[in-house]
Amino acid sequence: MVWLHRFEEWLIATILAVMTAITFMQVVARYVFNYSFVWALELVTYLFAWLIFLGAAYGVRMGSHIGVDAFVQTLGRRAGQVCGAVAAGLCIVYSVIVVVASWTYVGKIYSIGILAQDLPIEQWIPRTVMLIGFSILIVRFSQLFYRIVTGQEKGLHLADEAAEALKLRADDATAARDGEKKS
Repeated sequence: MVWLHRFEEWLIATILAVMTAITFMQVVARYVFNYSFVWALELVTYLFAWLIFLGAAYGVRMGSHIGVDAFVQTLGRRAGQVCGAVAAGLCIVYSVIVVVASWTYVGKIYSIGILAQDLPIEQWIPRTVMLIGFSILIVRFSQLFYRIVTGQEKGLHLADEAAEALKLRADDATAARDGEKKS
């Protein structure tokens, strides 16, 4: 499973790098050479969609999604576990619904044979990211559900922005004090 995690991270980083390179080339071409790549915006839009859908699954794995869990934090361990399991279960159900709907949607686009506006590909190809992204989300939420039910975790991993901000502030203060001591 480690290879899958690394591949996921590599793919997201590559998509981001390609998007940045294409956008940079487009800006230079437009403002320096008074030329524009017709296909650049459409390709970057498709890559951005891939980044979002793959990034959502990555965010679940890393526990970096922001959520409002003030109520759940007040619950005891068992009640928090139940809430987390229910939430993860609902996320699985939602992801399954989106996968089924995406399958239908992509299938219809495939059968019609709609081409992309500026790229020489059919539109169903870049839109398969909905199927792929939400399928990965099903896997990620299922893994999280399993860890919650088996007691390995209390609930959903949500980014605690306030705690992270306070920790960064404390780290900055410590670094500033250490810097003063060395001076």
